[in-house]
Amino acid sequence: MTRYQIGIDIGGTFTDIVVYDNVDKKIFIMKLSTTPKDPSIAVMEAIDKLRLDPKDVLFINHATTIATNALLTRTSLPKTALITNRGFRDVLEIGRQKRAELYNLRYSRPPPLIPRKYRFGIKCRVLSNGSILEDLDLKEIEKLKEIIRREKIVSLAVCFLNSYLNPIHERKVKEFLEKEVKYISISSEVDPNYREFERTSTTVVNAILRPLVSDYLNRLKGEFIKRDITAPLYVMCSNGGLETIEYTSQLPISIIESGPAAGVLASAYLSKILNKDKVITFDMGGTTAKVGSVINNKPDMVNEYEVAGIVHSGRVIKGSGYPVRYSFIDLSEVSAGGGTIAWIDEGGALRVGPKSAGAEPGPVAYNRGGEEPTVTDANIVLGRLNNEFLLGGQMKIYGELSKKAIENRIANRLGISYVEASLGIIRIINNIMSKSISIVSIEKGRDPREYSMIAFGGAGPIHACDLAEEMNINEIIVPPHPGLFSAFGLLTVDIIRVFSESVFERNLEEVFIKLKKKAMESYIKEGFNKIEFEDFVDVRYKGQSFELTLKYNDGMNIKEEFDKEHKRIYGYSSKDPIEVVSAKVVAIAKVKKIELLENKQENKEVQKIGYRKVFMNETFIEVPVYARDTIAVGYEDKGPAIIEEYDSTTLIKPGWRWYIDKFSNLVILK
Repeated sequence: MTRYQIGIDIGGTFTDIVVYDNVDKKIFIMKLSTTPKDPSIAVMEAIDKLRLDPKDVLFINHATTIATNALLTRTSLPKTALITNRGFRDVLEIGRQKRAELYNLRYSRPPPLIPRKYRFGIKCRVLSNGSILEDLDLKEIEKLKEIIRREKIVSLAVCFLNSYLNPIHERKVKEFLEKEVKYISISSEVDPNYREFERTSTTVVNAILRPLVSDYLNRLKGEFIKRDITAPLYVMCSNGGLETIEYTSQLPISIIESGPAAGVLASAYLSKILNKDKVITFDMGGTTAKVGSVINNKPDMVNEYEVAGIVHSGRVIKGSGYPVRYSFIDLSEVSAGGGTIAWIDEGGALRVGPKSAGAEPGPVAYNRGGEEPTVTDANIVLGRLNNEFLLGGQMKIYGELSKKAIENRIANRLGISYVEASLGIIRIINNIMSKSISIVSIEKGRDPREYSMIAFGGAGPIHACDLAEEMNINEIIVPPHPGLFSAFGLLTVDIIRVFSESVFERNLEEVFIKLKKKAMESYIKEGFNKIEFEDFVDVRYKGQSFELTLKYNDGMNIKEEFDKEHKRIYGYSSKDPIEVVSAKVVAIAKVKKIELLENKQENKEVQKIGYRKVFMNETFIEVPVYARDTIAVGYEDKGPAIIEEYDSTTLIKPGWRWYIDKFSNLVILK
């Protein structure tokens, strides 16, 4: 009997495992250190420790950072070539007129992912109406075969002008070269939309990632098969849906923001259960902090993202990375995690980040060779974190090492005490993260006071009160096992695919019919028959450069709805005519999900496990410490308090009250 649903989330520091038994309605959790060189090692170690009967596994949902890490480090990237129209081999370098640093005369754009010697222009041309001006010269393709063999090209990107209207030349090139190159990405399949630079960039990124992602997923699947686990393996995508490894291997751009998406989806799932229509999600792990927003149980989405770009205060600076057109959950992400390193700059000022101690060696308190003090070390010195152990006693902590590192590397150089130095580290990291909250709320015209914050990640709950006070947020929700909440989110979503095409003068309804047919064919190949659709259109006033996305319904007045949305965002609307630039179909195949049940545990007197001196209100005070699994539903109290559990610690400051709700969430109120 298939009963176990497994969620596996690989982070920069820890690999989180959540197993849901859909028969007994119980959840099992596990947290292991990530192995940076080969993330699959921690996954297999966890699977082996679970000792589940392979026949009982229903499916495995997986979130991975392999695509993001490959592009960030730009190391071990496969040798990839680009084939495009003659005269357009430099489109990757020309790009758009975006400068990441407008007044820096020495600024250099990020180097193209494919060097010029591997970018080839050939004769062929499709016009803007889809007609063929110049046909493909197969003799040129024959010459390219020799170069591909000689240079040992592993992956190939093909992108011709106007191929989103007529892909015949791209398909011919693919057919002609598929015996020479194992991985071929053509733009009419990867991103069939207009704007040649973005389409080329997206196709190139996809081609670069295909060998890496395919090898990783196939290796992972092979390890499962060795253990007789033949259950489906799905991967979390950036758009908030799951995908099969076959589809993901063909379209690896879909998993660039795989891990961060899972936590936001878990928050959307929880917000629906709790009837919260305005939620800010705060996910702080070992290396980064990610902030998103969920409105009416739907996360904010964007249709373009710059991969491996420079991040400033939670924003990816336009022009600093590699544009990828795909649906992404909109997140503000900063280098602010438990492992973020504190240091003194050349001017003698205290700085925190962006460098992280990561999983290896980790914070100084882990005693794994780390020498540079981190945010975790500061929290330990201030008493906010246990200075003896974490992970329920499984991980020993050496608090004295944290104190010495902060004293020697920070405090002595600044002429202050180690406590003041630790407090400075916490204040700086909180300031960095509060700016991220502003980006998803205030800068979008949203009042944080109207929002609840769902705080999770291993380090999120310990900083939640600080940030809520900074942003005037009056309610914090800390779910059970917050350190594994993203892995939990993997068990709350469906398989989602997005199909899109440019429209302009074409019949809109005919485009939607074509896209839905394409979606059905895609799903039926993999055994999915029940599909739900959501339709969207990208619309603009004629003459504008960019579009707004509207949800589309049969018979809707697109002009009227666009005017309303334009006025809501920009403060005005126009009598100018509109044009529908593209149509999108979101196709959803439902899969079995985790059930969040009410906790029927009887209310009882909670037992404090002790007291700890914690630095609050400019002094150390005795603060009660609770073990979360001993606190019954309905119990309530006032801060200050420390609530410890296997995977995280929650700090409740004075002036806040808290209780455990019927779903075992820790609710903290101002």
